[in-house]
Amino acid sequence: MKKKQSLNVVIPVYNEEKELATNITTLVDFLQKHLAMINWQMSIVDNASTDRTYAIARDLSLNNKRITALHLDEKGRGRAVKYAWTRVKTDFVAYMDVDLSTDLKHLPALIGALARGYDVAIGSRNAKGARVYGRNMLRTITSKGYIVLIKLLFWVHFTDAQCGFKAATRRAVDFLIPRVQDDEWFFDTEFLILAEKLGFRIYDEPVTWIDNPGSTVRVLHTARGDVEGLWRLLVRRPWRNFSYGRRIA
Repeated sequence: MKKKQSLNVVIPVYNEEKELATNITTLVDFLQKHLAMINWQMSIVDNASTDRTYAIARDLSLNNKRITALHLDEKGRGRAVKYAWTRVKTDFVAYMDVDLSTDLKHLPALIGALARGYDVAIGSRNAKGARVYGRNMLRTITSKGYIVLIKLLFWVHFTDAQCGFKAATRRAVDFLIPRVQDDEWFFDTEFLILAEKLGFRIYDEPVTWIDNPGSTVRVLHTARGDVEGLWRLLVRRPWRNFSYGRRIA
């Protein structure tokens, strides 16, 4: 009998006590119904929350053996994802924002793409067919301008760097994560640029995405970190120091 493939879904959280239990229950129900063919697990990674987030995460883990609650003393989405992705040894890993802004119906497509041979699969709000609701003008301009800037500077093909809805194979994670320096919001961009420059195959899934007005993302602070990260990659071009066997034709 063929062994089931395995998946770990990481949920980085910071001060999410109000919606954590409800949204994790929604995600668990979805995984049970739509990814039953996968041996799935979930890691809730608390990023130095100051409310009851970690306590709620621990309660959820006690009530479901597939859920693990982890705690970090420092903030940073990249730090949380890197910690969890390197801690588990599943065939596939994924991460998504706890607000479930991206419609969960797209998760099987990401995992299916990895099973077909892609190394990384991402949700894209910019790919043809994507639907985006509720995003204000400032976030729309900065998001679209950011991906245009990335393409101009690095000549890459992926269409969305910042959507919190990504998956990757164990092989890609083991190779790339030790080489990604950023621990905050630029983590996603750095991971994808390195992946494409080193020849990993990236799948873009057009998603339905609804903005969360309660998001804790600070646009200007994040934008500054992104610009600094892009400059670092442009100057250093770290992919020249690594080699990986697969190259894009």
